[in-house]
Amino acid sequence: MMVARITGAMASNQAYEELSDRAQHLLKVLVSRYIREGQPVGSRTLSRDSGLDLSPATIRNVMSDLEEMGFVGSPHTSAGRVPTPKGYRFFVDTLVNFEPLSPAETARLEQGLVQRVSSDQDLVQAASGLLSGLTHMAGVVTLPRQVVGSLRQIEFLPLSERRVLAILVINEKEVQNRILDVDRDYGEEELRRAANYLNAHFAGKTLISVREELLNSLQETRESMNRRMVDTIQIAQRVFEVGGDGQSGYCLAGETNLMDFAELSDVDKLRELFDAFSRQRDLIHLLDRCMVGSNLQIFIGEESGYQILGDCSVVAAPYVVEDEVVGVLGVIGPTRMAYERVIPIVGITAKILGSALNSRD
Repeated sequence: MMVARITGAMASNQAYEELSDRAQHLLKVLVSRYIREGQPVGSRTLSRDSGLDLSPATIRNVMSDLEEMGFVGSPHTSAGRVPTPKGYRFFVDTLVNFEPLSPAETARLEQGLVQRVSSDQDLVQAASGLLSGLTHMAGVVTLPRQVVGSLRQIEFLPLSERRVLAILVINEKEVQNRILDVDRDYGEEELRRAANYLNAHFAGKTLISVREELLNSLQETRESMNRRMVDTIQIAQRVFEVGGDGQSGYCLAGETNLMDFAELSDVDKLRELFDAFSRQRDLIHLLDRCMVGSNLQIFIGEESGYQILGDCSVVAAPYVVEDEVVGVLGVIGPTRMAYERVIPIVGITAKILGSALNSRD
């Protein structure tokens, strides 16, 4: 099964080219075994599993090279190796062999979604539950967002405790007020300049297109923009991340499955992770990044940009209604997830959910 992927931070092409076929094969064997068993992989195990006529000493030399290049690490001096996020990234981009869903699994998805015709909310809840059930990790689906109007004008007012009131005029006379939690206090003049910029550049555009342009602007020009412009676009993103129809949030299922993975079982780490799920904002912002474009995306560890997800991977794909991206669904689990299975599940679920929503219109 071919899966289109837009990846996060990638290892350099030069580093990829420096890996010999032998090193790539050993890395693939190491990652696959570590994903399966969760234990550091030693040279003797690799010698046995690789099918190559190599001595443990030769394999140790290859592993040392891979460690020096950042693809594997050693949790202890005498232990075997484990993949790093860079190693997982190379595995996902280059080495993984996808496992297509069985006819029974595909039928389970279709029956679980196509038959849920009572409401969009029911469909989204069913999709998150099915994702969790098939992967034994956390399934997340954002609520579908519809294009219902164009931005006419926006104004900001400063509030106390690092909050800002955004006042949006949509179409001719619909007014929406949104309270934003921001990273610092803003003065009236700063907010006036931000509103003037947004009105000059985005008035008359649909709310969906505004959100997409803001995401692109921040990703493409963050390094070249001054601090004031970065602040303006970040405030604007907070306004439009709730979507064009006023709906916000997502349905999450199976988050307690994450407790079954040793690397995520620390009580304090789990508490912080579940708190982030309940706040929604950070995860919504991450999923919003998948709304731009139509391909599946994979964030491995630190690639998400959120420290709380440093030991997690997120595999996410947008779903489409009438040729318009209206939401995102995905799976959250440890970096040690079975990518060859999770990626196809996410991809086909996105297609089936989109078809189910289309059939309701």
